[in-house]
Amino acid sequence: MTEKYLPVGTIVLLKDANKKLMITGFGIIKPGSEKVYDYSGCSYPEGIIDSKSIFVFDHSQIADIYYLGYVNDEETKFKAFLKNIPTTQTQVG
Repeated sequence: MTEKYLPVGTIVLLKDANKKLMITGFGIIKPGSEKVYDYSGCSYPEGIIDSKSIFVFDHSQIADIYYLGYVNDEETKFKAFLKNIPTTQTQVG
């Protein structure tokens, strides 16, 4: 599998799932939890329909990558930043 922290817009399929998700964000804390998830995402191709259509998941849950989101210098610098933050208590929006 590719390196952790795929770009926004990447289309993935999680293990034991049958619906693709599009990555929309990083470092998400699920309400009522202290766990920081690697990614937030929405159903593909529908997108975010309402607040209940946002999913959180970790890189280890990804089974397949169907499309890699846009990558440029700004995304590369942000990915380097993500690698250097703690994964237990920091939230990045």
